[in-house]
Amino acid sequence: MSNSWLEEISLEGYGVRLEPMRPSHASDLEAAVADGELWNLWFTLVPDQGAAEGYIAEALEMQACGTALPFVIRLQDSGRVVGSTRFCHIDSANQRVEIGYTWLAKSVQRSFVNAACKQLLLTHAFEDRGAIAVEFRTHWHNRASRRAIERLGAKQDGVLRQHRRDPDGSYRDTVVFSILNSEWPSVRRGLLADLSVLD
Repeated sequence: MSNSWLEEISLEGYGVRLEPMRPSHASDLEAAVADGELWNLWFTLVPDQGAAEGYIAEALEMQACGTALPFVIRLQDSGRVVGSTRFCHIDSANQRVEIGYTWLAKSVQRSFVNAACKQLLLTHAFEDRGAIAVEFRTHWHNRASRRAIERLGAKQDGVLRQHRRDPDGSYRDTVVFSILNSEWPSVRRGLLADLSVLD
């Protein structure tokens, strides 16, 4: 991998479009996070109510520092923005990247959207950027996220105990999963099979 990880790109297919995050997406993200009042989920990182502009600014600052590439998630049929995701912790030297900061409006959770996004992002990571491993991390208490990551075909690497301090001062245990490049062909088949069922 090289600086090509930071080249902005739109990824489209399977009913979704991942497009580079922009300040102009603030109102769209406000509407998406209000779908289910996601700011009430204490174990996940989403924009607080009325704080999408700051959330976007922080994401774009990470991009400027060379560690992330953030996207908004748009439905192809309606054009509605239903969440966001990003490549983060980009490690070009070791050909590793994390897919994180993923959240979805409640109305599209447990639908085709998560699998579609992961199919696009993983294909780009492994086939276009030559990643040897893609990581996923989530809060120990975010059981829905852990199940969703496992359904992708990722394997749990371990738990980072007291990994970081949350805004309320408590410590978060972080569960780490990964998919290796050698595992990608079978993971890809599984994702495509799921998408054909969900389509």
